[in-house]
Amino acid sequence: GSAVAGALGGFNAHAGNIVSAVFIATGQDPAQNVESSHCITMMEAVNGGKDLHVSVTMPSIEVGTVGGGTQLASQSACLDLLGVKGANLESPGANARLLASIIAGSVLAGELSLMSALAAGQLVKSHMKYNRSSRDMSKVAAA
Repeated sequence: GSAVAGALGGFNAHAGNIVSAVFIATGQDPAQNVESSHCITMMEAVNGGKDLHVSVTMPSIEVGTVGGGTQLASQSACLDLLGVKGANLESPGANARLLASIIAGSVLAGELSLMSALAAGQLVKSHMKYNRSSRDMSKVAAA
């Protein structure tokens, strides 16, 4: 993704897609997607290749849980579902930090999902199967 494109700020498959989606759902400023999507995704075989260690480093996620779009009904409800709605009076900034962690976790899950689909040769087949084309892909052999 971003490495091939020569993007500054990270090497990831599609962090910006997940960041944008969560930003819109939680009332964040979608224009902050550029800085907030800076992400380095690392995948490393460990334990003799039996396990995979996956991590994302996202140093500049810009979020808030009060003001602006966080006050809209649907976005406020989403923040409430995530347990980060409003200010944390006991620990100022804690809700914003937790929201940033939730976003990073969502990005990690999306990165793992996309890379798994690519490695298994399933990405194009899935796109073709789920209404990206009228072509019948049911008889296409798995890669």
